[in-house]
Amino acid sequence: MPEPTRTKLSVKQERAILVGVILPASTADPRDPLGELHSLAKTAGARVVATLSQKRRKVDSGTYVGSGKAKEIADLARKNDADVILFDNDLTPGQIGGLEEIINENVDHDEIYPLKVLDRSELILDIFATRAQTYEAKLQVELAQLQYTYPRLARMWSHLERLRGGAGSAAAGIGTRGPGETQLETDRRLVRKRVGDLKNEIVTIQARKTRLVAERNRTHFTVCVVGYTNAGKSTLFNTLTGAGTYADDRLFATLDTKTRAWKLERGTEVLLSDTVGFVRDLPHHLVASFKATLEEAIHADLLLHVLDVGHPHARQQFESVHRVLTEVGVKDKPEILLLNKTDTSEGTEALPEWRTLYPDAIAISAKTGKGLEKLQEAVYQIVRGRQVEATLEVDVTNGRLISYIESHTRVNDRNFDNGAARFKVTVGRQMLEDFKRNEGITIVRGKRAPKS
Repeated sequence: MPEPTRTKLSVKQERAILVGVILPASTADPRDPLGELHSLAKTAGARVVATLSQKRRKVDSGTYVGSGKAKEIADLARKNDADVILFDNDLTPGQIGGLEEIINENVDHDEIYPLKVLDRSELILDIFATRAQTYEAKLQVELAQLQYTYPRLARMWSHLERLRGGAGSAAAGIGTRGPGETQLETDRRLVRKRVGDLKNEIVTIQARKTRLVAERNRTHFTVCVVGYTNAGKSTLFNTLTGAGTYADDRLFATLDTKTRAWKLERGTEVLLSDTVGFVRDLPHHLVASFKATLEEAIHADLLLHVLDVGHPHARQQFESVHRVLTEVGVKDKPEILLLNKTDTSEGTEALPEWRTLYPDAIAISAKTGKGLEKLQEAVYQIVRGRQVEATLEVDVTNGRLISYIESHTRVNDRNFDNGAARFKVTVGRQMLEDFKRNEGITIVRGKRAPKS
């Protein structure tokens, strides 16, 4: 039969079979090893028609699962009229090709759109591509896609598939050998160039963003919401700030970081950022994307770790979040654990165990607002511990410095006397150090801000 070609990679509105290979070092939940893959497939728009899992001591180099299991997958695909096979593992280009060859030999499928195999990374990339909204996020996703695609070029385009023998090979056929290799190299060169261009553009954007975030953190106390995807981060963000950020019961509902002012009690205000949800076994092509997206978390003064306490895989999700934070360079950051969704029966049942394990955690419901007063008080006390009260004096004619003080501190009192402007302010310790180095500002008195 003619060799199948892969001409599209999306998973929209397709009938999917889920496959998971459980290895000795697997981080999947043994009670439901394909639970997260099912959620990913749903998020991508696929309809799951069958599942199959397999325990192996090591992977098969040719097909990951072995030829016998590959034929079993083909039988399952034929019986369920499947369009796509989704793996909960990362496969090599050769393994994907070997699987597709066996499966399509055993399944009567459209030669133009053959049944395809997608691994975990490709599935997540597909979802990211549909969810990215900002220019930077789109660049990061495109870069990750190209880095994933590059070693797979020879199997992705129909004009290359007929040339698998390569230039100079008898298997390639007369009239197809040289041009094919030239086209392959052309495609690879184009991808390399685009990857280089994307990296340069992202570096420029990131340098500017890093400066902005760092400058903002010098003037404001910053709090970042992190947690497993679909744990309720965006719902909490909306409840605390009234931002109206998109929130949905799907994975990766939020991909672009958003920052808003969050007013605490007694006039204290912090900046609160919402971030992309985490997943276990984050594809390495997306680690850089996550690091860029989590710039706010990297520089934040405090993390709010939102955990769906009633989720059957809450323990694995909790550990995955900390694993990803470590991978992107966020370690030893002050953190408040929020035991979310306590308004559900599952959350109520699981709460006592988590409170025993983490007595400092705060039980909340982002949906109903339960426990948020306690959260606000906890953050307020931390913020006040990081700030000082000071009296600043500048020349009354120095409008630039006066404007700078008023925009970079919380002014509690001001008066003008004998040509001097005197401000009683609450200010971050780092900003106060900056003021001390400014010759135009005199620090009259400074002390730690009271806790109440």
